Amino acid sequence: MLSFLWALIIGGIIGWLAGMILGRDIPGGIIGNIIAGFVGAWLGSLILGDWGPVVADFAIIPALIGAIVLVFIVGFIMKAMRKSHD
Repeated sequence: MLSFLWALIIGGIIGWLAGMILGRDIPGGIIGNIIAGFVGAWLGSLILGDWGPVVADFAIIPALIGAIVLVFIVGFIMKAMRKSHD
């Protein structure tokens, strides 16, 4: 149970950091940050492998890079959707 809570916390921090680095808000607040962290970790480990420091089963560097890519793509899609509605 405690490892699950750590995974949620670390996933949220990774998603939050990705949003801060890009200067974009992630839709969904805390839940969005957690989802971005988890999906970013999956994407980062898929592309870059599992290297670097590992915290709560997250390889931090690939997870952060994957989350940055994810936030960039989601931000681009959201911006395009806003333009199409205007």
